[in-house]
Amino acid sequence: MSTRNLTLLTDLYQLTMMQGYYENDVNNHEVVFDLFYRTNPSKNGYALCAGLAQTIDYIENLSFSEEDISYLESLNLFKKDFLEYLKNFKFTGDIDAVEEGTVVFPGEVLLRVKAPIFEAQFVETALLNIVNHQSLIATKAARVVKSAEGDPVLEFGLRRAQGPDAGLYGARAAVIGGCSATSNVLAGQMFNIPIAGTHAHSWVMSFDAEIDAFRAYAKLFPNKCILLVDTYDTLESGVPNAIKVFDEMKAQGIHSKAYGIRLDSGDLAYLSKKARRMLDDAGHTQAIISASCDLDELLITDLKRQGAKISLWGVGTNLITSSDCPSFGGIYKLSAEIGKNGINIPKIKVSDNPEKVTNPGVKKVVRIYDKATRKIQTDIIALEEEVFDAAKPLTLLDAHARWKKMKLKANTYEVRELLVPIFRSGNKVYESPSVMAIKEYAARELDTLWDEYKRLINPQIMSVVLSDGLYALKERMLEDYKKD
Repeated sequence: MSTRNLTLLTDLYQLTMMQGYYENDVNNHEVVFDLFYRTNPSKNGYALCAGLAQTIDYIENLSFSEEDISYLESLNLFKKDFLEYLKNFKFTGDIDAVEEGTVVFPGEVLLRVKAPIFEAQFVETALLNIVNHQSLIATKAARVVKSAEGDPVLEFGLRRAQGPDAGLYGARAAVIGGCSATSNVLAGQMFNIPIAGTHAHSWVMSFDAEIDAFRAYAKLFPNKCILLVDTYDTLESGVPNAIKVFDEMKAQGIHSKAYGIRLDSGDLAYLSKKARRMLDDAGHTQAIISASCDLDELLITDLKRQGAKISLWGVGTNLITSSDCPSFGGIYKLSAEIGKNGINIPKIKVSDNPEKVTNPGVKKVVRIYDKATRKIQTDIIALEEEVFDAAKPLTLLDAHARWKKMKLKANTYEVRELLVPIFRSGNKVYESPSVMAIKEYAARELDTLWDEYKRLINPQIMSVVLSDGLYALKERMLEDYKKD
């Protein structure tokens, strides 16, 4: 994957705060920040975490070039000694993160940064930009793929993406979420993911006759001959001409590995059923019927319910832009300071909105699985030092209604900590898997969810609980705040 310097991909106030830390001689003061989100996108029952590989790339290449320093100097905002300090800037802290493709829920720490405040503050904007976008598209793709009920889904959204980066990294995230391939050739090259495509209406229109366009395409690509049949008249012209070409290929002894038609307009349920009958009657029972045309997970679900005979789905705009929910809403909050003696000093943000009150301290996320089914029972947001032993009984209390209890018997559950080390003292200690490996991992992660949590509409919401230690700490800090 090619790299580039994204150091100035930040909000101006990160730099002005950095200068403030520098001027007040607190730039080496060590702190902990948490990256998390509050609400599942698309009213979903979960999210898929993505963007870690680009996060690693960003951190490794974090440095101010001469051009960067010259630009900042031209703003007449920053002092010379501060700009001189930036010339040797690099990330020296620790990062722990949830691996890409992991199923996650609101409030959970997706990425934890422990570093001098100078560094930890500065990386906020870029980390949110990267993780928010890719997690959003991966989650949307998982919804679309679920609606296709095992049929392949192709990501076709490049021309409607909000810029090249959104198209590239959106395609990557879509494959992580379960898409079989992308139309984006550069994404295919950069991330070693499958690419796919057919032809446009302009191909057909550039020939004197539709049949000539189909014959020319079949000659060029006999093993991947998917013909777009709705340029003029789908059932009266497009499908009959496609059948003629398929008959001719068969007569010539060409046995295509993949052939069929694509529908890109009209009543897809009606047209696909009519086309399927025409193809089958002509002896082309193996011919694929693919479809595009402003598809999303809800429309695909409806088409399935109506008996549409579509077996390959090309989804573009509504996937690459996550049109019903265009932002992920991840946030980045200070959760602790590290005292001179190495003791963690918890920090909490208080708000009139209860959902905006943060969880203090250095935390981890512990996943509890039912041992018999390997399904997720709950997640626990806990303090880093807390220990959970599956050989002992476990009682869990709801984060918002402590009278609600979940009691687990010893040896009936399994424990997994989700955060893994990524950087230690500024050095990378983690290697990102390939995108296709992450895709397979994400599929296994989704299998750990009960079906109720994967409903597209009104899913069951996972009960994420606070450990006893974290709950007590939070309550104590809120009580202390009331006294002040």
